[in-house]
Amino acid sequence: MAMELERILVVDDEEPIREIISSMLTAAGYKVRQASSGMEALGILNANGEFELVLSDLMMAELDGIALLERSKERFPDMPVIMVTAVHDISVALAAIRNGAYDYLLKPFEREQLLAIVRRALEHRRLKLENRAYQSNLETLVAARTDQLRQAVTDLERSYDITLEALGDALDLKDAETEGHSKRVTAFTIAIARAMGLPADRIRVIARGAFLHDIGKMAIPDAILRKPGALNLEETEIMREHCFRGYQMLRKIPFLEEASEIVYCHQERFDGTGYPRRLRNVEIPLGARIFSVADTLDAITSDRPYRAAQPIAAARKEIARCSGEQFDPEVVRVFLQMPDSIWEDLRKEINSTIYIMSVPLTNGKDLLAPLSSMK
Repeated sequence: MAMELERILVVDDEEPIREIISSMLTAAGYKVRQASSGMEALGILNANGEFELVLSDLMMAELDGIALLERSKERFPDMPVIMVTAVHDISVALAAIRNGAYDYLLKPFEREQLLAIVRRALEHRRLKLENRAYQSNLETLVAARTDQLRQAVTDLERSYDITLEALGDALDLKDAETEGHSKRVTAFTIAIARAMGLPADRIRVIARGAFLHDIGKMAIPDAILRKPGALNLEETEIMREHCFRGYQMLRKIPFLEEASEIVYCHQERFDGTGYPRRLRNVEIPLGARIFSVADTLDAITSDRPYRAAQPIAAARKEIARCSGEQFDPEVVRVFLQMPDSIWEDLRKEINSTIYIMSVPLTNGKDLLAPLSSMK
């Protein structure tokens, strides 16, 4: 049944030869259509679509076999063409093959020669189409698996962020004075990073570092962390260890390795007078330099036991005053260009977000989106 469906177009300007070839092929179970010229063959192909095989004479008036081959290949590149010729010149046959012919058949030929070359050509076409279908299916499968993997990574990142949220909540319980600080300073840090034009993947790292900046305080004794009065020199030194303690906690976790550097450096100052390593200028990771501005903004505009929250204008004035000393001047420049409404809107919205690791939009007015959904 499969062979009966295979259509072959026989093209030759000599009717007896067409009839002989057609008779042999019909007897072998193929469906045969005849054309007496190259032009007639093109008309049949245009009207009936692709045949499984074309057998064409090489030397024909009006449109010869090579021209028919070239024009038919333009529309039907997978259709095999066998050139039939009485010219016993290998260069002619090679020219036909170079132009896209599957093979050539020399006149006169035996019936078995004809059927053998036809079977090979049809098998070649079948394998070619099957291979293309396999490649297409494989590409579809790979695309589907890639989508599945991408979704799995997204889900994994979201689970990471939920875990980080739990850590942040635990820290807030331990240090109630700064409750909500990690959420706000993360949102502020992301807003500045976006205004600086940083790519999403880098912002994700910076956001995690900002959110976990104080995680090392989990290792600080409660007597020091919750002391109502000023710390003495020894207690201050212990408190300052939280940068390194936090770095130690996070650096062995693969997806937090880069963020751990921000945790380590978040108390450094641009002029080199910070701690724990007295880094300066670009020795401090950019994420930590951005965080420093966001942290000060939140500290000044939030209530503290020793003073009430101050307006954003006061924070802008203090940050501008410390540019080049505590803060990176370029980060300060970008911050000062951002409207006050961004910080006001973020502060209002931050407590209503589901995920702490979130991404404030550049206009500061849309609800925050989960960090793992950033593109």
